[in-house]
Amino acid sequence: MIWKVKYLKEAVKDLSGLDQSQRIQVLKAIQKVSKNPLPTNKGGYGKPLGNHAAAKLAGYYKIKLRKLGVRVVYGLVKDYGIMRIIIISVRTDDEVYRLAEKKLKG
Repeated sequence: MIWKVKYLKEAVKDLSGLDQSQRIQVLKAIQKVSKNPLPTNKGGYGKPLGNHAAAKLAGYYKIKLRKLGVRVVYGLVKDYGIMRIIIISVRTDDEVYRLAEKKLKG
């Protein structure tokens, strides 16, 4: 099953702020993960986030494009098969996760 991908408004802005080649790679990664965004321990591609000093993101997942230095944080609405993109950023881990938590609260 391919999950339906939805973006927060802020994530759409994040995506449009990337250059064309970065945007293409990020969209390909999101498309790949959307085929099975569940955690890796359930056979999916999702890398679970947890609660850390930087942010409380238990229940959310990340896609990390190392060569680009881009991170994508997403959540799942399992009952509806929705993969919700929270943030797409070239910032460091701690900063990305703090911003993701802030967007979830605000």
